[in-house]
Amino acid sequence: MPDNGTYERLISLLDSTATAYKLIDHEPQGTTETVSALRGHPVSEAAKCLILIVKIDRRVTRYVLAVVPGDRRVDLNAIRTLFAARYVGFCDAATAERLAHAVPGTVLPFSFDPELELVADPDVIAQPCLYFNAARLDRSLAISGADYARLAEPRVERIAGPGSN
Repeated sequence: MPDNGTYERLISLLDSTATAYKLIDHEPQGTTETVSALRGHPVSEAAKCLILIVKIDRRVTRYVLAVVPGDRRVDLNAIRTLFAARYVGFCDAATAERLAHAVPGTVLPFSFDPELELVADPDVIAQPCLYFNAARLDRSLAISGADYARLAEPRVERIAGPGSN
């Protein structure tokens, strides 16, 4: 199991702000569809977190943590338009792990790294109860979409397309 510093940082944030949350222990799993079934909720109530590389031009590269509903895909064209970028793609695993401070399948919908810009689809924030892996494959967390928005302070933009990626 990886270092649990990111998990501890999340729990500390929630506790220090008196945010209501629920921890859910389950079999180790990082796939949105499978872990949603283990947690017992529709996939649409999960936060799917994807780290993207955004090349604005030949000299400027940014990294974006895109958060969309679990039953949807991130719309790369929407991200490209949002950042006026020439290229948008999925980040390599090593860079994603470095920026998220978590292994793939456990990425939080929070950014604890100044290099990682957080963008969430409004349908994520609209969830009465939002579920995500808590920087661990064997534990998830549920909070309200409103509390998530208040704590994470994402840039809220339409970035979810139909289907799943």
